[in-house]
Amino acid sequence: MTRQWTPGETDDDLQAIARTERLVVALDFDGTASPLVPDPMAARALPEVATQVARLAAMPNTVVAYVSGRSLHDLRIITEHDDDSVIVLAGSHGAQYWFPGEGEADATGEATEEGAREALWDAARPIIERYEGAEFEPKTFGMGVHTRRADRDVEKQVFAEIDALVAERFPHWRRRAGHRVLEFSSRTEGKDTAMAALRQKFDATGILFAGDDVTDEDGIRVLGAGDLGVRVGPGESHAALRVENPQQMAQLLEALADERAAAQE
Repeated sequence: MTRQWTPGETDDDLQAIARTERLVVALDFDGTASPLVPDPMAARALPEVATQVARLAAMPNTVVAYVSGRSLHDLRIITEHDDDSVIVLAGSHGAQYWFPGEGEADATGEATEEGAREALWDAARPIIERYEGAEFEPKTFGMGVHTRRADRDVEKQVFAEIDALVAERFPHWRRRAGHRVLEFSSRTEGKDTAMAALRQKFDATGILFAGDDVTDEDGIRVLGAGDLGVRVGPGESHAALRVENPQQMAQLLEALADERAAAQE
């Protein structure tokens, strides 16, 4: 059962993950490190989140990663990420990676059928453009439709048309529905893939993963003993802890950093 985390109170689960030998702190971005905003490319981490991310990343045996459905290109923009960054990035729900000191990792898995992505873009754009407030997002392995500026009736209609289009022409592509967004990808990776990749890459003895959306549950669901899942905001979850919003997520990260610093003294 997911329980509410209370700032200022000692939490046994948070203390335990803070004391793990090799820690990976994995964070979704939109709705977790950043509030949800009407323009997806205007999203930025809250300053208080960024401060704690930098603090944790500077600690021994501690890795911080942003794990997002955004393409790696867009994720680098919204996280204000440069080539000297010590923050790991996992984009496209775990199909793309950037590692400190190494850069972008070579893509693995099956390649998208040549021209398929562009064909979907060409067919989807005219549909999306008919709906006020709906926005098209090109992705490395597919596309997304954002409706944060649209009303709910518009969202329902545009999603239905795009669903019908993809069902007819690309029925094997993976569908994901999140907060005011519908995505399709030729790749099958989810954030469960990212958790496995980060664990292996850094030989993690514990992973804290926090997210706010249905797609984050793929990653939370595969966490095991010695890990900790955190749900940001409402909704059913397999996470052990829940925080109310990105502002409270910053407080949890501060508590984690305090506990880890004390444990490493």
